[in-house]
Amino acid sequence: MYNTVLYTVENSICSITLNRPDVFNSFNEELSAEFIDALKKATKDENVRVVIISGTGKAFCSGQDLKDIKNHSGERSLSDSVLRRYNPMILAMRDMAKPIICKLNGVAAGAGASLALACDIVIAAETATLIEVFANVGLVPDSGSSFFLPRLVGYNKAFELITLASKVTAKEAQDLGIVYKVVAAEELDAAVLELATRYATGPTKTYGMIKKMLNKAYTATLPEMLQYEAYSQEIAGKSEDYKEGVAAFTEKRKPQFKGK
Repeated sequence: MYNTVLYTVENSICSITLNRPDVFNSFNEELSAEFIDALKKATKDENVRVVIISGTGKAFCSGQDLKDIKNHSGERSLSDSVLRRYNPMILAMRDMAKPIICKLNGVAAGAGASLALACDIVIAAETATLIEVFANVGLVPDSGSSFFLPRLVGYNKAFELITLASKVTAKEAQDLGIVYKVVAAEELDAAVLELATRYATGPTKTYGMIKKMLNKAYTATLPEMLQYEAYSQEIAGKSEDYKEGVAAFTEKRKPQFKGK
């Protein structure tokens, strides 16, 4: 289906894997386009209830393929590249009404780090690292890093990590609140599958509304969020999963959510 992306769906779990291991899964034009298309496909597929994003080989994603830039003749507009390629993928991830798990199997650098930050939850191998390398080549962060990072770690720490291009280990990322869980590299597949299965069998519509609420909370006032909570709760209360949840509680059994 794709040349640079591996896409599978099994048991309502969609895996989207960046597949350019020879260049540490760095983004070129083709990978950007295929990754965006894969995100759109997962969004539209009602059978998909959770998405896992990862990379093949030793790296998660090393960001932009600088050789790809060099191979394009003429003056290249970096603004055009960000607006046309990177912004759509980050917005597609944040707008997707389904949980997105980052399976951080190796280094996430530059736009690769941004990609990890844009996921809803991150499980990392203990050997994985994140690094904001933009300043090392005279560039500013893009693909959402300037938005997500200070909200996760605060201004001063974000300034340090971005301007000094400090490498962050998986354990340090967990301590900073970026990573949910750190496991041995050989345990990563099992840990991610366990979490993905939990989401794939949970109340999918509820997860989608929670994601939208938390995104909105970045800019809304308390009165606005209180109103939005009431609005969202009305919708959740009419879902099939809510009825099942209440029935399971009263019958003292595990709920069988359908994501509806």
